[in-house]
Amino acid sequence: MSPPSMVAEAVQVVQDLAVVLLAAVLMAALFHRLGQRPMVGYILAGVVLGPYTPPFSLLTHPDVLNLLAQIGIVFLLMALGMEFPIARLRSVGRPALVIALAESLTTFAAGYLVGAAFRLPQFDSLFLGLAVSVTSTVILANLLEEMGVLREEAAGLVLGITVIEDIVAVSLLGVLQSVASTGGLSLLRVGLSVGLVVALIGATLVLGSRSVPRLIDAVAGEGRRDLLLLTILALGFGLSALSSVIGISVAAGAFLAGVLVAESRTQGPAREMVTPLKELFGAIFFVSIGALMDFGVLAPYVPLVLTLIGVSIAVKFGATYLAARSQRVPPATAERTAVAIAGPRGELSLVVADGGADVQATTPLVLPTVGAVTLVTSILTPLLLHLTWRSSAPRPPRA
Repeated sequence: MSPPSMVAEAVQVVQDLAVVLLAAVLMAALFHRLGQRPMVGYILAGVVLGPYTPPFSLLTHPDVLNLLAQIGIVFLLMALGMEFPIARLRSVGRPALVIALAESLTTFAAGYLVGAAFRLPQFDSLFLGLAVSVTSTVILANLLEEMGVLREEAAGLVLGITVIEDIVAVSLLGVLQSVASTGGLSLLRVGLSVGLVVALIGATLVLGSRSVPRLIDAVAGEGRRDLLLLTILALGFGLSALSSVIGISVAAGAFLAGVLVAESRTQGPAREMVTPLKELFGAIFFVSIGALMDFGVLAPYVPLVLTLIGVSIAVKFGATYLAARSQRVPPATAERTAVAIAGPRGELSLVVADGGADVQATTPLVLPTVGAVTLVTSILTPLLLHLTWRSSAPRPPRA
């Protein structure tokens, strides 16, 4: 390729980035005024810009944006992991652990059965089931903070549940990608994949937690913010690369890197430095995911989308409420918790759907299906959450 051609392509990539960021800003501002999450605006911006929306694509190099979106996954999951230091994981009580395992695994199974009922390929059903089983921690935390109820008992239980749920989802994503990369489902392959995921998590939390946080604190002691940022990024991308090499999801490595950073005394400054990068590449990720969604393929599958939305919400609500009551959680708190957990799918659901496409395990139907479920549940959740939190609020005693 001649140098002029390379320069021309580089200019086109810069133009694509300019178009993506401008569209992201406009849509995020619009949806903020509408009281919705920026993520919804980013996805719809990608749908408008992408090649599947007539009359033509506004992006000349969507493949480059897809590569940048993979970087976005690393930043998104690393930032998520930085919210979960090991001490916080240990502090999650038994009720949150029991409820999270019950509702996430039950919804995973229900989503898989819905896919199987619609005669989808096996891995399509598996990735769909996992995607709809994940509640968005970010959306819920922001909503509860905006409502001023973050210190209430139900809010604490909700966030504890999402901590466990995220870990389960990231681990299962690693298992599914590993199994899909090595061939069809078998007990031996599943066992080996589970063993790899457990070994990575164990080595990271047991060995890494004794050395990596000290290294980060030592680098921070030099007073060089640039050196600290490079160290954190090297850790995040290094663990992500290691995960990829051994056949596990990149997301798992990035999440564990964030957990190790959270163990250091430099957690606060580290989060401040990583957050702008997460916002930038996160926006690119959501726009890119929107651009890759061919909603045209969903026309014959509208019943599938509606069934997934209805079943995932109903199963999550029912499993969460019943598990909460089995742990002696008061009825009003159990109801609030169930409504919150049954609500929004989000960034991790899209990461799961994109993960299936990355290893070529799923058909083009999965990504737009998960995108549609994410958009609908993200829009409905604020309305349901406000209504439930008010209606189930404890009433003052009568005089």
